[in-house]
Amino acid sequence: MKRVFITGIFLLGTLSLTSCRETAEEKTVVKEVEVQKEAPEPEEEEQKGILERAGEKVDKKVNKEINEEIDKIDDN
Repeated sequence: MKRVFITGIFLLGTLSLTSCRETAEEKTVVKEVEVQKEAPEPEEEEQKGILERAGEKVDKKVNKEINEEIDKIDDN
């Protein structure tokens, strides 16, 4: 009887110790790294706004007409 009692206590102790054991958890480590990339230089046309581009087109047409009028005056 003593042997059964000691064996029972031993089994209960073993079970209680194993059930309280902490389990190993994997921890995910996230590292944030700041990367600086050189942005490609936008073309000169892309840097200008829509009004600037429209103004340049009008200027070219007006300059062409002015040059034609000056040529007419120079011919006389």
